[in-house]
Amino acid sequence: MIRYGLKELALVLGIAPNTTSHREKWLAALGGGLGIALVYAIAGTVGDFHTSLLIVASMGASAVLVFAVPHGALSQPWPVLGGHTLSALVGVTCALEFNATLFAGALAVCLSISVMFYLRCLHPPGGATALLAVVGGPAVHKLGYGFVVFPILVNSFTLLVAVILFNQCFNGRTYPAHGFSRQQRLHSHHRARRANSLTQEDVVAAMQQMDSFIDISAEDLGELFTLAQSHAKVTTLLPLLEAGRCYSNGELGQSWAVRQITALEGKHVQYCIVAGQDQGQVARCPRSQFEIWAHHAVAFNQGHWQKDTRPSEVAKVI
Repeated sequence: MIRYGLKELALVLGIAPNTTSHREKWLAALGGGLGIALVYAIAGTVGDFHTSLLIVASMGASAVLVFAVPHGALSQPWPVLGGHTLSALVGVTCALEFNATLFAGALAVCLSISVMFYLRCLHPPGGATALLAVVGGPAVHKLGYGFVVFPILVNSFTLLVAVILFNQCFNGRTYPAHGFSRQQRLHSHHRARRANSLTQEDVVAAMQQMDSFIDISAEDLGELFTLAQSHAKVTTLLPLLEAGRCYSNGELGQSWAVRQITALEGKHVQYCIVAGQDQGQVARCPRSQFEIWAHHAVAFNQGHWQKDTRPSEVAKVI
């Protein structure tokens, strides 16, 4: 009973099991320390010791993300660069318009979150950067919009260079997340049409095999795959091939691709890859080969590729 109560308390508090190895934990810590040391050395050229500490503070949070959660969506290069730089721009503007007031600080964080959302560079430490531009004091205020370029943009770029170079020194660590080699992709992706059902133990084992902190619990991942499998059971027959229509191979991960038929030439199909691996490539293949490759028709709707169940209409061309 006590054991169950402690487990429930841990779930309520968000204390999730960590599947990373001791090696990965210490490499993340070492990389974060080296990366922030390099950033701090550069930030130290801006002003006094106190000001330098303030400037590096938000970069410290970024160091945790890029070194400890390298595969996370919030840790990728564009969120780091865009999140910090655009938030700094928002913060400086608010500071100039409203001075270092409570309203200016709150507005800077509010607007920076909105900007990061819409420009697809959501990065939590960016909020700290926006606030720093307002409450950083005279040493920060006198930099004006120069604060956006140096130290913020320069420090963000320095941190990214540090994490990329650091990960090159150790096998199994990759950054950015798209940096997997072709061999790693082939070994890591899961085929969508596999016969065996997915279990909770499979999810945990896969997380342990990745040996990288993943910002989602095994339970949530299991629920996500369960819902995806339920959706996958609603199968549709592959409609007739039509020029202008898009088709997916139904794979998962890096092997997924969408082809749009540009022309039907007798027994051959001319197509362009419009999403996924080798995007932009134009090719030609036998109709029978394309039918084997295609799993279902898809249409681009509300920013995502979705199954297109229409029997004969030509899907939206993007």
